[in-house]
Amino acid sequence: MSGVNEIRKGFLDYFAKAEHRVVPSSALVPRNDPTLMFTNAGMVQFKNVFTGVEKRDYVRATTAQKCVRAGGKHNDLDNVGYTARHHTFFEMLGNFSFGDYFKERAIELAWTLITKEFGLPKDKLLVTVYADDDEAHGLWKKIAGFSDDRIIRIGTSDNFWQMGDTGPCGPCSEIFIDQGPALQGGPPGSPDEDGDRFLEFWNLVFMQYEQIEPGNRVPLPRPSIDTGMGLERIAAIMQGVHSNYDTDLFRSLIEAVSHAIGRGPTDDNRASYRVIADHLRASAFLVADGVLPSNEGRGYVLRRIMRRAMRHAELLGARDPLMFKLVPALAREMGQAYPELTRADALITETLKLEETRFRNTLAKGLSILDDASKSLKKGDMFDGETAFTLYDTYGFPLDLTQDALKTRGISVDIASFSDAMERQRAKARESWKGSGDAASEAIWFPLRERLGSTEFLGYETESAEGVVAALIKDGKEVAALKAGDTGQIVLNQTPFYGESGGQVGDTGEMRASGVKIAVTDTQKKQGDLFVHDVKVVEGTVKAGDPLLLEVDHSRRAAIRQNHSATHLLHEALRLVLGDHVAQKGSMVSADRLRFDFSHPKPVTAHELAQVEEIANDIVLQNAPVTTRLMALDDARASGARALFGEKYGDEVRVVAMGEGSGNTLGWSVELCGGTHVKRTGDIGFITGLTDSGVAAGVRRLEAMTGKAARHFVNRELNIARHAAAELKAPLEDMPARITALLDERKKLERELTDAKKKLAMGGGAGASSGAPADIRTVGDIKLMARAVTGIDIKDLKSLADEGKKQIGSGVVALVATSEDGKAGIVVGVTADLTSRFNAVDLVRKASEALGGKGGGGRPDMAQAGGPDGAKAEAALKAVEAALAG
Repeated sequence: MSGVNEIRKGFLDYFAKAEHRVVPSSALVPRNDPTLMFTNAGMVQFKNVFTGVEKRDYVRATTAQKCVRAGGKHNDLDNVGYTARHHTFFEMLGNFSFGDYFKERAIELAWTLITKEFGLPKDKLLVTVYADDDEAHGLWKKIAGFSDDRIIRIGTSDNFWQMGDTGPCGPCSEIFIDQGPALQGGPPGSPDEDGDRFLEFWNLVFMQYEQIEPGNRVPLPRPSIDTGMGLERIAAIMQGVHSNYDTDLFRSLIEAVSHAIGRGPTDDNRASYRVIADHLRASAFLVADGVLPSNEGRGYVLRRIMRRAMRHAELLGARDPLMFKLVPALAREMGQAYPELTRADALITETLKLEETRFRNTLAKGLSILDDASKSLKKGDMFDGETAFTLYDTYGFPLDLTQDALKTRGISVDIASFSDAMERQRAKARESWKGSGDAASEAIWFPLRERLGSTEFLGYETESAEGVVAALIKDGKEVAALKAGDTGQIVLNQTPFYGESGGQVGDTGEMRASGVKIAVTDTQKKQGDLFVHDVKVVEGTVKAGDPLLLEVDHSRRAAIRQNHSATHLLHEALRLVLGDHVAQKGSMVSADRLRFDFSHPKPVTAHELAQVEEIANDIVLQNAPVTTRLMALDDARASGARALFGEKYGDEVRVVAMGEGSGNTLGWSVELCGGTHVKRTGDIGFITGLTDSGVAAGVRRLEAMTGKAARHFVNRELNIARHAAAELKAPLEDMPARITALLDERKKLERELTDAKKKLAMGGGAGASSGAPADIRTVGDIKLMARAVTGIDIKDLKSLADEGKKQIGSGVVALVATSEDGKAGIVVGVTADLTSRFNAVDLVRKASEALGGKGGGGRPDMAQAGGPDGAKAEAALKAVEAALAG
């Protein structure tokens, strides 16, 4: 058992047999410690367990933890590749006891593992203990049989661990191996302890105190154990090599680099191969854990790691992007232990390829300008900071790259003048923003963004995390605290809450700390990447600098993800059913439904909607993975990815692909999108309730629902149908025919009723109003039929007027009907022999005036009008009579 993968497995199996829970590695982005840039030790994921904030269902654990040290105080970046044991990414093996066993059992387990399971020679091993830890000293003598000279007391902080200025702490015991006199260096605690001969590979931390304040420690009620063994170090020991880069894992990666470049390492360039191998691991694992290259925060550290490796690839003579070609070799070595490498393969590959392509363009242009600007300088000179800033600001050439390129010539950069140029640029941006017309209520966000930088968004990978309060806002002004009952906004250094953008609504949820409870009612993005949480403080007081536990409303986010992914599927289905002219014109994705606006010149038919729903649900049923890639904008568009309406895109874009079965190798639906999505299409559940409406000329609106809302909708509709079937005393499947028959019967009855009403109305008696004038009267030499009728629809008056004209033979017919809301309609008909003397339009307008109306229209032989006052029906008829009388 000497291969890296075998050692990792052997360690975990050993502690599993000793009743330890094998806990998967946590992500490289700490979710429970916002003070750390990256996870840098095995105990990070257990921090809240050690402090008692969190309880788990086990008291013993063991892990192989992914770690990165390349930013902040734990920054080994510049040493990587040039020493035997420095790495940006490394694995830490550990075993943990949370108030269960303590020193004796921890030492027994460690000694048995390294001497019996790993077979390390006992006579080559030695340990350190904290200076006054007599208990540990005695236990090592008892368990390992060490003489006093092989148990070295150390009185410095190297052998006393503490989480911070306050909190759990305790003495350490480090295990060393003597690698032999061929290597220089002395034992720990000696003047030449920094040599390579005595190598520390495992640290046992005995967490037995709580530090209340500096100098004031009290015993913990339940002492705990936290150990950390460097996998790369123990592998080098067990494989008999003195450099971690000579172990089997790194040899394999370096061989992959050699194969890609076309030649192997030499003494002159060996460091470059090591840098590439190490930085490949860090880059791939960071991308897999949701970090993407950017110009701030974690993304900037990743970009530095990537570009450092890419610079060494260029120094080795690689003329094309190299790093992405090495991903399969890394997956072969580490993919079984860390399946996230396989899951994120596409994202890792595309991100590395994009970054290296862009970097090579930047490098070529920047180096050319740099060479020209520095050709007159000699060793010891200082490069102009203004020019360095121009390289950065105009050409995207980072300051550290300028420094690195000039370092080999012994030339430094004038950092002061670079900083001055940077500040002038910021001042210019501030002045430009002040004149941009932003509302006064938004005026606070620009200076906050400038001061705090962007918010690290963790929400693609997690919905729970911790964050530190960076700023508090109340009534548009920054404040020191928010107390119970206050509403305001909170800005954090990092957050899992999604800020509203791209049509997706902002997250809601909760923030908590001891004695503090805060409701998050919305999340917005200001100035592009400053996440602002609208909050109400329910309990306690929150101040700037406070750490908070952040919990997104998980069920709401899940529903939003379902609707957002469904929007993508519906977009593609609409194109297939309606045509390629369909383009997104806006969207709204919330928890209860989705809305999608698209270009289309006419209403979508019920048959077309059914086709769209069927196609989209076929993709849902595939349960295909939803993948995300980072691509250059032009490459993404060339791949067929569809852009979303109204979104502004940078040079790098997130490409979301889902479904199988199209001509696009990326997926059935491929879109540029920064929102959150389901992991597989099947997570959508199903899509239903599609409706179509118009919102503007040539723009239609599709609405639908998914998941639980879709299920409730379908159940509700089904219950309504079942109730109707029961009322009709018909099987559910016979409902359409039964309803059609009933409607036909109703139409027949309505026609018969209308005919009967007409007959009654024209025959007098019950159909005529009690105060109606005589059926037919003579006005001068003209016969007039003037009648107010009831129970007759206004729309039927014309047919009644035709009937009246037939009855009188020659003359004028005037009929008034009143509607249920009190309005009236009047029709005037003139027989053909009289249209030269009387115009029906003129007559009906006189009647309309009496009803409180205006105008009227029609033909000389038949005209219609109306008015708001049905009570004036008789007056309207008299107006017609008066007009005939002249």
